[in-house]
Amino acid sequence: MLALVFGLLYLFSGRTVSSQDVTGSRFVCNAIPPGAEPGCGYGPTGNRVQSSSPVEDELRNTIIQLRETILQQKETIVSQQGTIKELNSKLARCEAGSRRKEYGKNTMGDLPRDPGETIDQLGKTMQTLKGRLENLEVRRTNSSAGGASGLTPLPPELRELLRQRLGALETQLLRKVAELEEEKSQLYNETAAHRQRTESALNSLMERIAELEKSNNAFKSPEDFKVSLPLRTNYLYGRIKKSLPEMYAFTVCMWLKSSASPGIGTPFSYGVPGQANEIVLIEWGNNPIELLVNDKVAQLPLSVSDGRWHHICITWTTRDGFWEAYQDGERLGTGDNLAPWHPIKPGGVIILGQEQDIVGGRFDATQAFVGELSQFNMWDRVLRPVDIMGLANCSAYMPGNVVPWIDANVEVFGGASKAALEICEDRAFDS
Repeated sequence: MLALVFGLLYLFSGRTVSSQDVTGSRFVCNAIPPGAEPGCGYGPTGNRVQSSSPVEDELRNTIIQLRETILQQKETIVSQQGTIKELNSKLARCEAGSRRKEYGKNTMGDLPRDPGETIDQLGKTMQTLKGRLENLEVRRTNSSAGGASGLTPLPPELRELLRQRLGALETQLLRKVAELEEEKSQLYNETAAHRQRTESALNSLMERIAELEKSNNAFKSPEDFKVSLPLRTNYLYGRIKKSLPEMYAFTVCMWLKSSASPGIGTPFSYGVPGQANEIVLIEWGNNPIELLVNDKVAQLPLSVSDGRWHHICITWTTRDGFWEAYQDGERLGTGDNLAPWHPIKPGGVIILGQEQDIVGGRFDATQAFVGELSQFNMWDRVLRPVDIMGLANCSAYMPGNVVPWIDANVEVFGGASKAALEICEDRAFDS
């Protein structure tokens, strides 16, 4: 623009110098004093030379317009330089922030609270800068279309520089996103590995427990074990896998050891559909030991709550409902009219240590057996007194023909346990 102005001045001065009036005089163009109108209207003597040429007036007006345009362009350049400085400052702060986040990972203040939050912040910064650049270009385009008094477009090299800066910042953003994705993948892999190690440890523990249970079941003989029910709860119990056939008589014998008070609880119960108290042996509260058959009750003269092993046997027959009670081989009581002529129903459930309110469940902790029991055997007939004495003094072994005491025939639940036991040796030790 300045070159255009000087060219016009040069052209104008050349034309005036070479021009001559009708008398042969020459026009001399001197420097324009401050505040004077432009043109070659001064001669060597300093006097104003009057000229009414249209060309000179047009050139003078052109020079005035060019001076105004130069001033406006100067103001525009100053304004644009401020905008450029502001953009450079923003970009520098963004780059500095990115470097701090990239190289300052071990400092508390530079750690991002959330990878997603970091990505969002960088994305917002990118969008803001791009928006400002687009708005600026739109303003410049509109201003240029509106006339010479508006803003001029950014020079191509400055626009390219800004685009390069924004491209570099976008590249840093993408690299940060890739790093965060890699960290997320590593965290997932570490979590999966930890879960796999945990599952492996649990599987090893389960295998070890199974081995211990298997070794625990490997008793000296299938019948040489006991069931322990150490707490009065409604979830510790044992269960006989076999059920009973229809019976018109039975004998049930077992070894018991308990010192619980008041009452030892329920050593065993047999329930069938429609009758949960088909056969029950129970001592609870301050009541004596009771035998229930079809929910009919007989009190037995037995006492086994001294914390020692005792052998008890109960016999019953449907004929007249006659019953007998033995303790340690000695018959201590008899009676009759206990559910006479009632056959024992088949297909029920035998529970050790709990009294059933429904078949196989709904136990009451106050009626739970606390202690140890072993050698639970059941026959579908009434045993002779001599046979019962042989079982009590360990001189004979006769497993039940309906329910034999065998390890594979007994399950335990809720924390009840099975352990090896040679009852005769243990009983001798108690004595």
